[in-house]
Amino acid sequence: MGEKKERKKERDENERTDMKRRLLLVSNSTLHGGGYLEHCQQQIKDFFGKGVKRILFIPYALCDRDGYAKIARDKFNSLGYEVDSIHEASDPVEAVRKAQGIFIGGGNTFRLLKCLYDNNVLSEINKRVLQDGVPYMGSSAGTNVSTVSINTTNDMPIVYPPSFTAIGLVPFNINPHFLDTDPNSRHMGETREQRIIQYHEEPDMPSVLGLREGSMLLVEGNKATLLGTCKARLFIRGKPTTEYESGSDLSFLLTDRQ
Repeated sequence: MGEKKERKKERDENERTDMKRRLLLVSNSTLHGGGYLEHCQQQIKDFFGKGVKRILFIPYALCDRDGYAKIARDKFNSLGYEVDSIHEASDPVEAVRKAQGIFIGGGNTFRLLKCLYDNNVLSEINKRVLQDGVPYMGSSAGTNVSTVSINTTNDMPIVYPPSFTAIGLVPFNINPHFLDTDPNSRHMGETREQRIIQYHEEPDMPSVLGLREGSMLLVEGNKATLLGTCKARLFIRGKPTTEYESGSDLSFLLTDRQ
């Protein structure tokens, strides 16, 4: 019951502040045949614009934070942005409070969420984004933690965070790297779709947006638009799945839990 009350409180707060919300939620950091964030670099420049000069990078999803920060710094420098990595800050909470923009990269979602809790920045990120209007970008695991919970991640639970409740910037969940069933595959394990349907067998579970590689969701206030090169599949508990083309308006997902 405690987790449900916590989620309801976050949703109530979101309804009062969501007009300031600006999110770019990317399915994957690297698309086959391209470099790091190459497939979405124009969307990144459009999203952060010229008003943001420095971006706070959060590399908690990978173990080699120095190496990860260098990869992100090199990419964002090439796009005209300076990068501060939160793991280099003496006070992570203060780093979030001073951030002009936030980017959380991919890796292991469980490790990422645990580190966000351990460093006491989860609620501060929520506040900066929803109340102060700081633009937030996530890719893969960074997209997972922007949602209601990490229950629909694809990752192994290599560590155990205090809760699966995530930052709560949107009232639904996302499954990055969504894979369609291959009818010619001999693999007999569960498909991604079957796993999400199993998730919805539990009561009171939010909708899940399956973002295929190359796709991303842009959220500006109460408007959500699917971008990228692929369709997305929406799972709503008790309803048939729906496919949405790139460019589709998915703002209805922001109004309340579906």
